[in-house]
Amino acid sequence: MKRPNSARAASQRAQRTQEGDPPVALPGGLAGLPIVAVVGRPNVGKSTLFNRLARRSLAIVFDEPGVTRDRHYADTNGFGRRYTLIDTGGFDPEDKDPMKSGIASHVRAAVAEADVIVFIADASAPLTPADRAAMQVLRESQKPVFFAANKADTKDRDADAFDLYRAGVDKVFPVSALHGRGIGELEAAIVDALPEEKPPAIADEKIARIAIVGKPNAGKSSLLNRVLGEDRMLVSPNPGTTRDAIDALVTRGTRTYIFSDTAGIRKKGKVTKADDPIESLSVMHAIRSIERSDVTVLVCDAAEGVAEQDAKILGLSHERGRGLVVALNKCDLLDKKAMDHAEEIAREKLSFAPYARVARISAKTGRGVNELFGEIDRTHASFVKRIGTGELNRFFAEVLDTHPPPTSGGKAPRLYYMTQAEIAPPTFVAITSAPDAIHFSYRRFVVNQLRKRFEFEGVPLRVFYKNKRRRAKGEDA
Repeated sequence: MKRPNSARAASQRAQRTQEGDPPVALPGGLAGLPIVAVVGRPNVGKSTLFNRLARRSLAIVFDEPGVTRDRHYADTNGFGRRYTLIDTGGFDPEDKDPMKSGIASHVRAAVAEADVIVFIADASAPLTPADRAAMQVLRESQKPVFFAANKADTKDRDADAFDLYRAGVDKVFPVSALHGRGIGELEAAIVDALPEEKPPAIADEKIARIAIVGKPNAGKSSLLNRVLGEDRMLVSPNPGTTRDAIDALVTRGTRTYIFSDTAGIRKKGKVTKADDPIESLSVMHAIRSIERSDVTVLVCDAAEGVAEQDAKILGLSHERGRGLVVALNKCDLLDKKAMDHAEEIAREKLSFAPYARVARISAKTGRGVNELFGEIDRTHASFVKRIGTGELNRFFAEVLDTHPPPTSGGKAPRLYYMTQAEIAPPTFVAITSAPDAIHFSYRRFVVNQLRKRFEFEGVPLRVFYKNKRRRAKGEDA
């Protein structure tokens, strides 16, 4: 089957991208995979079906219209075929509300880049004007469209799907996304319509994973839109616009990144009871994004200054050993003196992570975004840096010669050698005669010397001290 133009063009754009060109967003987790978009009006079960086909809980599911707002991508496979799923916000082409109009434009973008479309209606309710308007848009796309009547939990409910037949649909799939009923037949039809898969353009292990975090309304989605070069993320002056953690694959020059835009994390005291269920899930997804990232970019409003909540958010990343970059946003609103003061305050508030890099940016104008990428690249390089054992121990011998560990309890602990046990984050093990006798100030000194000698930028360093293992009787030398 011939590959549709939208997906083929994405692969061609990836191949054409050269050093200095603007970033290019590639659809899905891997360039070259066929794309399936899930579309429908609000609260018909799109995210539940998305999670069912993705075979894991990725999208937030809640019994309230409008929970999903941005396009959400996930790679999955079914019946031996790999493909990329797109979850979309509730689609009502005729709604004039600015937020819903923004969602509708994102749905149209998902339809434009998809190879196959799944339209979901609610089998337990008659078709609405929004359903019919959406169906007309999909028919005009001239792409394979599969019509699913969701919430058909039993065979008795299958008859409720006849409303779709009356609207001129040839084949309807009664399904229950919640219970899995009918999903196999639907997915088999989807897979049969997929175009051929192209070889992935980028090796997954070479991709840097970047989580964008911060308080609500700090400019996280605006920054990702600037990086992508398109309005992929919904942006609104109202806090809480982003709810899911949304991934986007980006190429910039010869480098490839997965950026994850996350929901703003508020103080617990500001979360109302009505907000709690959805917000709790949003925060959980944001923390999950931090845990699977290589580098966390904390976006702060430079005009407001770094607050206690920003420090708490960065602390989540620090505790999980991620690389850290602080992006002071909205620098276009401040002069140099005010920005210098904002950076000084930021470093003071974030003193528990003095290694964190700081970049001054304006997501609105694009100012400082190149410098931000420079900090991200240096931080990621440090995150995966490995030092050879020989080089490491030459350094360690120099440290011991000039600054041996202080005496503890009348006896100086002996340090024998050091090795790097892991990367991501860089983790070292020092073998000693008495681990408990190594004072915390000397431990901090060793970390600082490691950072200085080997230029570890923007990442936490972990050094563990272990007892030298004594040879047991009869053990070979």
